[in-house]
Amino acid sequence: MKGSTENSTTGHAHPPLHTVKVLRRTPLNRVFAAVYLAGILVLFYHHTRLLLSSTTISSFLIRFSFLAADIVLAFMWSTVQSFRMRPVRRREFPENLKRVLENSREFPGLDVFICTADPYKEPPLGVANTALSVMAYEYPTEKISVYVSDDGGSELTLFAFMEAAKFAGYWLPFCRKKKIEERSPEAYFRSNCSYCSETEDIKIKYDAMKKRIETVMEKGKVCDEYVSSKEECEALSKWIDKFTRQDHPAVIQVLLESGQDKDTSGHSMPNLIYVSRQKSRTSPHHFKAGALNTLLRVSATMTNAPILLTQDCDMYSNNPLTPQHVLCYICDPTMDPKLGYIQFPQRFHGLNQNDIYASEFKPLYLTNPAGMDGLAGPCYVGSGCFFRRRVFFGPPSSMVSPDIPELSPCHVVDKSIKSREVLALAHHVAGCNYEDWTNWGSKVGFRYGSLSEDYFTGYRLHCEGWRSLFCQPDREAFLGDIPISLIDVLTQNKRWCMGLSEVAFSKYSPVTYGTMAIGPLMALSYANNAYWPTLSFPIIIYGFLPQLALLINLPIFPKVSEPWLILYIFLFVGAYAQDLIDFILGGGTVQKWWNEQRMWLIRGVTSYPFGLVEFSLKCLGFSSFGFSVTSKVVDDEQRKRYEQGIFEFGVASPMFVPLTMAAMINLVSFLLGFVEISRGRRRMEEWFIEMFITGFVMLNCCPIYEAMVLRKDKGRMPTKTTIISAFFVYALYTAAYLTLKI
Repeated sequence: MKGSTENSTTGHAHPPLHTVKVLRRTPLNRVFAAVYLAGILVLFYHHTRLLLSSTTISSFLIRFSFLAADIVLAFMWSTVQSFRMRPVRRREFPENLKRVLENSREFPGLDVFICTADPYKEPPLGVANTALSVMAYEYPTEKISVYVSDDGGSELTLFAFMEAAKFAGYWLPFCRKKKIEERSPEAYFRSNCSYCSETEDIKIKYDAMKKRIETVMEKGKVCDEYVSSKEECEALSKWIDKFTRQDHPAVIQVLLESGQDKDTSGHSMPNLIYVSRQKSRTSPHHFKAGALNTLLRVSATMTNAPILLTQDCDMYSNNPLTPQHVLCYICDPTMDPKLGYIQFPQRFHGLNQNDIYASEFKPLYLTNPAGMDGLAGPCYVGSGCFFRRRVFFGPPSSMVSPDIPELSPCHVVDKSIKSREVLALAHHVAGCNYEDWTNWGSKVGFRYGSLSEDYFTGYRLHCEGWRSLFCQPDREAFLGDIPISLIDVLTQNKRWCMGLSEVAFSKYSPVTYGTMAIGPLMALSYANNAYWPTLSFPIIIYGFLPQLALLINLPIFPKVSEPWLILYIFLFVGAYAQDLIDFILGGGTVQKWWNEQRMWLIRGVTSYPFGLVEFSLKCLGFSSFGFSVTSKVVDDEQRKRYEQGIFEFGVASPMFVPLTMAAMINLVSFLLGFVEISRGRRRMEEWFIEMFITGFVMLNCCPIYEAMVLRKDKGRMPTKTTIISAFFVYALYTAAYLTLKI
C-alpha cells in the first residue's frame, strides 16, 4: 500500500501534521477496468445478436432477461470502479500538534451526539459505556460536551445516565492515571487488563452501577430506593401516566456541568446532557435525522462547539487520541477550507472467526471510503464522524442563516448551561413543531427524505461543495456491536435498502443530480450504494433461470466448444478475482471473503428485493416506513452458535422463503443435471455453464441445507418455511415448464 507521498503541513516551520499516499495499484486498476469494459461491450453484442435472432417468445424473454440482468451488473460494476480510480491512504502525526496548539485553551470545543431509541433493544448500560468512553478522551475535559438523545423517552435511560455521571467521577481520573486505551468500562474489564487494588476498587464501583441499572431495567421502572437526591427525583417526576414514547414534552436534563462538577482528583468534568425531544402523534419526527437536528439546535444554545461528533449508541471509543487525529486536519491552516467532515471507519468487536454474516462490511466501511477519499471524500456512514458545525448551514460559499441567531455556528454562548434562559431556549428548539416552515432538514442540518439519513446527508453536503476525509489510524477509533442472527442482519439491510431507494429514485438521484453537482466519478461512488436494491434482479435471474432451464431441458448458454465460453469465464473470474484481491489487501482472509460474497448473494434474494418492494408500495401509497431499531440484546445460546460459525434462522420470516426456494431449486436441478449427464442423456459440453452456476449457488447454500435438514437447535430453519418454500418451488417449476417451452 505504498505510493507517491504528498505532505500536508502547517508550513516550513513545523513538521507535517498528516500525509497522503496514492496506492500503487491504481494504474493496474485503470488498465484492468479498460480491458474488462471491452469484455462487457462484447457480451452486450453477443446478447443483442441472440435477442434479434430469437424465434420464439420464450427464447426472446429468456435472452432479454439475461441482457437486462447483465446491464444491471455492468452498471454496478462501473460504480465499483470509481473507488479504484484513485484510492489513497492517509496518516496523521498527533505528536506534532503541540507545535500548533500550545495549550489546552487553544483546543476547539467538541460536542458529541449519541442517539438511542429503545431501552429494551439498545440497553442503557451499553449506551452509558459509549458516553463514558468519549468523556474520557485525552482532550481538555472542559472542551467536551456529550449530548444523549433518547428518542424512546424512557426514564430507564435517564436513570442509567444519572448513574453513569456519578461513576464518571471515578472513571475519568482512573483512565488518566493508568493511561489505558480502552476507555469503555465494559470493554476494559472484559479485556485482559492488569489488576491491582485500584483496578479492583473501580471494578467494584462499576459492578455496583451495572447492577443498579440492570435491576431497574428488570423492574421496568425507577423505584424510590434508587433515587438519591432531590434533583434526581424532580427529573424523574416528569414521567407521569400521560407520558408515552410517542407523545410527551421535551425533557432536557443537565447531568454534569463543566466547571461546576469535579471528579475525585479535582479535575473539571465534561458536560453531560440528556435530551428527549418533544414528541406528538400529529407531528412528523423524521426518525434519527430529526433527533440529530434537535441535538444540533440544543447544543447550539448550550455550548455551540465548532466540532461535532456523531456516534451510534453501541459504538464506543477505542482510541483516546481520536480527536487529536482530527485536529491534525482541522488545525492545519493549509487545509482546504471546504473540508466539512472527517469520517472514521466503522469497526466491530465480537465478530466470530470468519465473520459468517459479513458484518464487518469491509467494502462499505474500509475499501470504498479510501477510494472516495482520493476524489472528494468518503460518504458519511452515521457514526464515528467529526463535522465542522458550519457544514450544516449551507454551502461553503454562502451560509444559510438559521431561524434565530442563537443557532448560528458563530454564536458565542456566555451563560451557564443550567441558567434559566439557556434551558428555556433549549426546550423551545426541542419542540415538535419548531421546524415547521423552516429550512431544517432541507437546507439546514441533517437532511430529511430518506431512512438512510447518514448517506443522504453526506451526499447532499458533497453536492453543496463540501469535501471530506477518511481517517484510519492504526488503532481502531471506534468499536461497535454487530447483529448475530441472520434475521437481524437482513432486517437492518432491508431498512438501508428502503432509505437508499428513496434517494436513488428521487430528484436527487446520483445518476442525474449527482453527476451535475459532484462529477461522474463521485456520482458513481454514491450510485454504488443508492442502487444496491437493483442487484436483486440479476441475482434472482442467475439464481433461478439457469436452474429452471436444467429442469426442463432447455440450454441457454454457450457450449464448451464455442469461443463465447472464454468471455463468460473471463468476466466471472475477473470480477471475483479483483474483488478477492481488494479484500485481501484490505486485511481480510479468503474465508471471510467467501462469506462476504455469500452474504451478497443472500441479500440479493432477501433484503434487496423486500426493501425494493416496500419502497414501491410506499410510493404507491399502500404503506409507510417505520424505523426499525436493530436489537443489541443477545441470548447466550445465540451467542454460542454464532461463535461456532453456525447460521441463526429460528423465525419464520417471509425473507427466508425466497432464500430457501433458491437453495432447493439449485440442489434439485444440480442433482438432476448430474444424473442426466452421468447416464449419457445429456452432454456436459452443452450444460457446463448451467451446471457451474447451479453448483456455485448450491455451494453457497450449505448453511441453509444444514439448517433445513441436519440441525435440531432453536436456530434451525422453521419447518413452516421449508414447506411453504417447497410449494412455491413446485409452482415455479410448473409455470416454467408451461411457459418456457412455448
